[in-house]
Amino acid sequence: MRGSFVPAALVLAIGLGACLHLETPSAAQSDLTAARPGARVLLDAHNAYPYNGRFTDRIDRALATGIPVAIEQDLVWRPAEGGRPARSLVSHGEPFDGSEPSLRDYFFERIRPIVQRAFTEGRRATWPVITLNLDLKTNEPEHHAALWALLGEYEAWLTTTPRTATPSVVSPLDVKPVLVLTGESDAQAASFHEAVPVGQRLRLFGAMPVRPAATPEGARDAAAAAFWTTLPTMSLPPATNYRRWWNAPWSVVEAGGQRQAGDWTSDDEARLRALVRRAHDAGLWVRMWTVNGHEPGEEQAQFWSAGYNVGSLDQARIRWRSAVAAGVDFVATDQYEAFARERGDR
Repeated sequence: MRGSFVPAALVLAIGLGACLHLETPSAAQSDLTAARPGARVLLDAHNAYPYNGRFTDRIDRALATGIPVAIEQDLVWRPAEGGRPARSLVSHGEPFDGSEPSLRDYFFERIRPIVQRAFTEGRRATWPVITLNLDLKTNEPEHHAALWALLGEYEAWLTTTPRTATPSVVSPLDVKPVLVLTGESDAQAASFHEAVPVGQRLRLFGAMPVRPAATPEGARDAAAAAFWTTLPTMSLPPATNYRRWWNAPWSVVEAGGQRQAGDWTSDDEARLRALVRRAHDAGLWVRMWTVNGHEPGEEQAQFWSAGYNVGSLDQARIRWRSAVAAGVDFVATDQYEAFARERGDR
């Protein structure tokens, strides 16, 4: 979003809570450094799952870039039909062909050796070594229940915290090798936070909604434009016990998003840095999604979205470098290896 900022008396359409605190009285306090917002920049391997039996190596490719890493998995609930039981699938959605894996098989059992090695080595300063970014495409209560039960089976691996009676009261994280993030949906918050008895463990953490306040329809476009323009000058809502990250589309940095990206400017750089700083000041991890750079048409062969393409690999590299320098916690891209090379530590 280029141009000067337009002051506006706008509010975020969410309640404010207390800031995130990861402090703990234990002697291992310094071991929590990697879990703090702004502590490190990770590849967020976008859509790292198969499509209709193709691209089955995506998770292996993501892991091969090095640990720590973040991995996105989309989940869809497929109801029972024709004698087939209802189940959660790792998939972007229909059409299904029966090859869609479960999260247990494709993700959790695949990372088992990595988690076991993390426990054996005991290098808590590197934890979490894997962040699982869940994109739930459907939010049926039974889907949430199935996911909650699955996470329960692997809870010993997971970064958790006790559920507090008041959401704004932020309890310390018990950092383990795996961190699970989910979306900003109120339905997810109801299942994964409100339904959890006080004192029991939260197994995954939701995103903070950051959006314009409700506005009459006739003024909605203007209010939205003013909101996104002034966003870098505004304080973001502090993290709550459950909502601990911001899933920010790239359009908050460049107006119109990736397909409208032009030359990267000093104003773009300053805006990105300001947005990241606002998120970290609020105690939120920030994920920026999704920046690719390739020749037009390549997305068809790779099953990527054309909407994430900034036009060329060189243009993507400029933005990746800026995201790293700004301290974006999770940089989402489909070009795993290219990002890892650009970051320069692989």
